[in-house]
Amino acid sequence: MAEHSPLDKLTSASAQGNLTEVKCLLRNGADVNGYNRFGRTALQVVKMGNSAVAIALLKSGANPNTRDPCCNLTITHDAARDGWTDLVRVLIDYGADVNLLDSHGNLPLHLAAREGHYEVVQLLIGRTTNPALQNTQGHTPYGLALSYSRMNIANCIATYTGLQID
Repeated sequence: MAEHSPLDKLTSASAQGNLTEVKCLLRNGADVNGYNRFGRTALQVVKMGNSAVAIALLKSGANPNTRDPCCNLTITHDAARDGWTDLVRVLIDYGADVNLLDSHGNLPLHLAAREGHYEVVQLLIGRTTNPALQNTQGHTPYGLALSYSRMNIANCIATYTGLQID
């Protein structure tokens, strides 16, 4: 069986949340922004909820705005959709752009609102240039929150954007 490349090892260690291995591979010259055999970077596959591994990668220069080749998602989209508040905060601290759109015109705020992640919405809303932006289906984060009965999130967005709630 062929030995995996350093990039494959780095992405594997990142996906497993193995901080010790990630640091070792980085010290030994693994390209933090290189793509593995599946076309992903170590940060793109980082074990969600493992902010320590994300921080190690970001401190080594990982680009938090690299897009997934399939849906144009960034790691911030993934973390917002899945409700990883601490990871979203770390990504923002290291330069993640919360205003990037995925292939469907969704901001990370759209995904957090749709999935009901109140703390993530609170974190993103003040950093989002246009929190009333419509995605390609014509939905705003507020509209998605309403559609999915996320009333606390809809109220939060309405308060921030000055919408009148009936």
